[in-house]
Amino acid sequence: MATKQLSTKHLLGIKYITPADIDLIFETADQFKEVINRPIKKVPSLRDVTIANLFFENSTRTRISFELAERRLSADTINFSASSSSVSKGESLLDTVNNILSMKVDMVVMRHPAPGAHMYLSQRINACIINAGDGTHEHPTQALLDAYSIRERLGSVKGKKVVIVGDIKHSRVALSNIYCLLKLGAEVKLCGPPTLMPKHIESLGVQIEHNLRKALAWCDVANVLRIQLERQKTKYFPSLREYSMYYGLNRELLNTLPKPITILHPGPINRGVEITSDLADSEHAIILQQVENGVAIRMAALYLLADKRD
Repeated sequence: MATKQLSTKHLLGIKYITPADIDLIFETADQFKEVINRPIKKVPSLRDVTIANLFFENSTRTRISFELAERRLSADTINFSASSSSVSKGESLLDTVNNILSMKVDMVVMRHPAPGAHMYLSQRINACIINAGDGTHEHPTQALLDAYSIRERLGSVKGKKVVIVGDIKHSRVALSNIYCLLKLGAEVKLCGPPTLMPKHIESLGVQIEHNLRKALAWCDVANVLRIQLERQKTKYFPSLREYSMYYGLNRELLNTLPKPITILHPGPINRGVEITSDLADSEHAIILQQVENGVAIRMAALYLLADKRD
């Protein structure tokens, strides 16, 4: 397994890691992907490591993916849900985490609704922290598995044209993808209603295109995001039907493009809104491959960060 090391003790966001770190995670994931596709899918790499999964927000894919990655590495795990914990009684985040760490936990995988919660904790505890999503800020492992899936499908990320379509304003996946793709040498364009574009987002080095057909004709890869109604405090467009009419992907639209494109989606999919079912299940989409690659990427991140423990 890899003898190189990451440049950081934590995975707080793509913003805080280097292109070399990303390459190392990908190389390590290549090896773990072989492991999860063989009859015996476990390795003893982390059998002396205890990992706490702290989820202060609902999650299905990310939580299961991390739990499976930890089991494949033979780690001991503690699963925590805020709704059934002392957090609901008013306990602070730091007190909650310190109580769990007093049980000799080595690593923390955390999802939290507050942007920056992971950075706050990393300055106050000794355990390695992996960000499984913090509010509308970042979701680094999702961006890594998205870029890894592009690399697997197209051979490389460098030089590829990637459009991110949808609710950019409320998406932590979008921000992490922008950082990751640019660090790997891709060109990035954002497409969606003007009301769902963050102010000054172009300063990150991306382009904006409000016409979906033009954006798709330009790209090699389209990463389609769902509308995050649960994060929206006001109405940003007239209706889901109108949104789908202007920004939903469908087979008819793809048939008008000058070349085939690869379609990604981080899930959950709102079928018939941002993408039609026939397209989500078509040969153009690599959505299920993303899910499989997510386990390998998270195994790689856990394995590499375990080496950074004090």
